[in-house]
Amino acid sequence: MAAKSLLKKYQEKRNFDISSEPFGDPEIAKGKKDIFVIQKHDASNLHYDFRLLVDGVLKSWAIPSTNPKDKRLAIATEDHPVEYADFEGVIPKNQYGGGTVMVWDTGTYKIKKKDKEGNLIPLENQLKNGRASFVLNGKKMQGGYSLIRIKQGEDEQWLLKKSDDDKADARKNPVSTENKSVLTGRTIDQIKKASEKDGN
Repeated sequence: MAAKSLLKKYQEKRNFDISSEPFGDPEIAKGKKDIFVIQKHDASNLHYDFRLLVDGVLKSWAIPSTNPKDKRLAIATEDHPVEYADFEGVIPKNQYGGGTVMVWDTGTYKIKKKDKEGNLIPLENQLKNGRASFVLNGKKMQGGYSLIRIKQGEDEQWLLKKSDDDKADARKNPVSTENKSVLTGRTIDQIKKASEKDGN
């Protein structure tokens, strides 16, 4: 499916005359692949948005829990444009998703799941089947992860699960110890204060 049509829901929810979020240009996604981003989002509830570039758009899930257990609830949200991977700032409070956004982590991912013939299964196909596996190579998050769909429909829900590999360490919880943007080195409060200073 074309990225332009995949972004329709994203664009309908936003007023780009007010919000500084990117509108989305499908041409920008061409040539880019296998990136991920995790954004800390202080909206009505503090949560993390996990995004994987698939089929020219950022497939997105909101992760409301910061509990350091292996499995985390991941609520599917609308697809976002690839430019959103670099978005950091404040969405006006009267807008959809109003609040401060910080790029908490970013990097690349690899798929390793193969079919019976030994060919890699595209992540798009894995997601359609309700179970996707990938390896993250980020600045904070690394190693194997799985997304497992547990509820279909309008309020689609998934579980994000860490694989038991050499990057798994139950003693580490980067969500509570790593509080700065990987793009600008700012905390979410510093991003908010800078926006207020600029009058946004």
